[in-house]
Amino acid sequence: MKDEREAVPSITVQPQLLLERILSIEIVRVTERAAVSAARLRGRGAEKAADQAAVDAMRRELNKLPIDGTVVIGEGELDEAPMLFIGESVGTKRGPKVDIAVDPLEGTTLCAKNMPGAIATVAMADGGTLLHAPDVYMEKIAIGPGYPKGVVDLDAPAEENIRNLAKAKGVKTSEITALMLDRPRHSDLIAGVRKAGAAVSLITDGDVAGVIHTADPDTGIDIYLGIGGAPEGVLAAAALRCIGGQMQCRLVLDTEERRERAFKMGIKDPRKRYEIVDMVKGDCLFAATGVTTGGMLKGVRFRGDIIETETVVMRSATGTVRWIRAEHRQLEKFHLD
Repeated sequence: MKDEREAVPSITVQPQLLLERILSIEIVRVTERAAVSAARLRGRGAEKAADQAAVDAMRRELNKLPIDGTVVIGEGELDEAPMLFIGESVGTKRGPKVDIAVDPLEGTTLCAKNMPGAIATVAMADGGTLLHAPDVYMEKIAIGPGYPKGVVDLDAPAEENIRNLAKAKGVKTSEITALMLDRPRHSDLIAGVRKAGAAVSLITDGDVAGVIHTADPDTGIDIYLGIGGAPEGVLAAAALRCIGGQMQCRLVLDTEERRERAFKMGIKDPRKRYEIVDMVKGDCLFAATGVTTGGMLKGVRFRGDIIETETVVMRSATGTVRWIRAEHRQLEKFHLD
């Protein structure tokens, strides 16, 4: 395969071409390195250590990119420097301004327990086009592509959304499956979905992949519902912008302190309902690498002198989705670089 880095200058290219270049190679390295670093600690019960390993690896790779990047969705805010915090500057500063959303290890518990579905993920977009949001909870509802706009509504009862989706899909409600995090706060949602006659599939963690599942018919997931993290919501919105689908969200700003934090980040209406185009306004890239094998990606495999990874990379402007299965043989360089 021809090295695309030789075909496109690293600094003087137009932003659109630079995004294409990053899509081809560099953004993959960002999530690969984070995933491998976290995977070395799979099953060790060390959530914080695995998360920190992923953060450190992701930061190193982001700082090599020819971009002037700002983390707008990250792990914590300005006073939490060990993580990739909101407001952190990354990249060489010798390129276009870009917004970056990160979750270096989505599913820290999954990784610590060596359970399915942990991933390393990042989204990148033109500067000023990703939603700047504090690290708080977010209400979410999402479905895949191919449905009329407004077929589901964040503020409607679960039963109504299930019935409307089944009607749009042309099936009985008993053929609909809703996915949500297994949390006590979702007891009413679960009851509403089941009252409508639909099935519920529960996950312990990993709602970025959970939202993406709605766009993949092979998963059997028709709708995602519930409350999860705002960082994961923006990352999921970036993925759906690339592959299609509908998503509505609202930040959970239920204390004065949270409302003040949001206001400082430019959020004037604490009850605003966000759709995909509100959270991801321009061209964007999304990449995820499996840490543990799940429904979307295979996990990192250590096989003798070879490390195997699987990554999905998407771009919204072209609708391109690339699945990259890689074998890394220069282990010392891969681990230290």
